[in-house]
Amino acid sequence: MSGRVVVEPFLRAVPVTKSDTTLITPSRGIMASGGTELAIAFQDGSTVILTNITPGYIYPVSVVKVLATGTTATDIIAFY
Repeated sequence: MSGRVVVEPFLRAVPVTKSDTTLITPSRGIMASGGTELAIAFQDGSTVILTNITPGYIYPVSVVKVLATGTTATDIIAFY
């Protein structure tokens, strides 16, 4: 093996509504077009707030929630 990493393309993108309770299918990436903070939850229940996010950048994280509390980002898209 040459050590190459094969990255599969995303197959779909779905708009996400911020919610502290609603779960989404675990994503392969998340993006926002506006705002500066993105509060996310992982499958293990841990949470983090990404600050000073870059609009339009796809963050390669698998999240199950985009939390309303702590999120100023807008136009959020989950990639699968």
